[in-house]
Amino acid sequence: MKVPFGDLTREMADCGDEIRSAVDRVLASGWFILGRELDAFERAFGEYLGAPERVVGVASGTEAIQLGLMAAGVEAGDFVVTVPNTAVPTASAITAAGATLLLVDVAEDGLTMDPEALRDALARERPRLGNRLKAVVPVHLYGQCADMDPILEIAREFDLAVVEDACQAHGATYRGRQAGTIGDFGAFSFYPSKNLGCYGDGGAVVAQRPSDVERLRMLRNYGQSRRYYHDVKGINSRLDEIQAAILSAKLPHLGPWIDSRRRIAEAYAAHIGAGRVRHPSVMGYGEHAWHLYAIRHPERERLMSDLEARGVGTLVHYPVPIHLQRAYADLGVEAGSLPIAEAAASELVSLPMFPQLTDAEVAHVCDSVNAVG
Repeated sequence: MKVPFGDLTREMADCGDEIRSAVDRVLASGWFILGRELDAFERAFGEYLGAPERVVGVASGTEAIQLGLMAAGVEAGDFVVTVPNTAVPTASAITAAGATLLLVDVAEDGLTMDPEALRDALARERPRLGNRLKAVVPVHLYGQCADMDPILEIAREFDLAVVEDACQAHGATYRGRQAGTIGDFGAFSFYPSKNLGCYGDGGAVVAQRPSDVERLRMLRNYGQSRRYYHDVKGINSRLDEIQAAILSAKLPHLGPWIDSRRRIAEAYAAHIGAGRVRHPSVMGYGEHAWHLYAIRHPERERLMSDLEARGVGTLVHYPVPIHLQRAYADLGVEAGSLPIAEAAASELVSLPMFPQLTDAEVAHVCDSVNAVG
């Protein structure tokens, strides 16, 4: 049996007719940027999140983080705190906003930002950096929220904005609140493989305050308050009408798709019992949305090779922490400085996880990991 890591073609069996109708509707309208489809999706996604009238569609998840930072007042020369075990786009967004990364390690259990490491880093760096310390970007990794209450408390103590990287966390919750609605800003990606994905690049920012919503709308559209009148320095980052229409068609399926992801995760947890496999931790403070199911194994390359031989697709998210990437060597953070993130990066393996996996495929994955693990 062949079990692909992902297969977006299977989505069409769930919602293909709705997607084709949505695209045809946009093509017939002749309007492709900042129109009714975007307005409708922003309203619908806001309602889903419990954040009505607070969603702003943008061109990508990376720019969603960037725009959240810009709206929070981050400028060139500022510093923004995040974690090293995220996708590089998190770091790209911070540098695009003009800031420098300040990295803190993650907690061993959930592999999300360690609040105590955050507090220690801020206390250590505040005398040196002063008010150039501007924001914190906790990453909701693989579909599980970071521990937001202590992170928010510490950020308030140091007068820092909080921009949630919720790009992998559509449908996750933290103490009853949806990911992306907890900090000052929340950033979502609609990259095709996300829990809610379009068929291209796309993203959205969620703001807590109405005044920030209006600022974000200007920032995503060259800083315009009205056509050709530019009140602030902005960028071009707009979720186009076709992608917005596709997202609106797919949004009603998000809940059932996440339910499917949770059933698959439960099956993996129950039936994979290989001795050296470490399952992902599920934190008690919220609901996991299972964008990815990432196990840990001390012989990752051998495990992946053996699974490939049995027809099981796998990937690694992510093999090299930010501070060990060549592009971020200028941070001057040496290997060994962030040991929990570094250890995890050497062991993580993501198993197939998408809603349309069949029971037989899930069983084959479990049997294969047990046989070779």
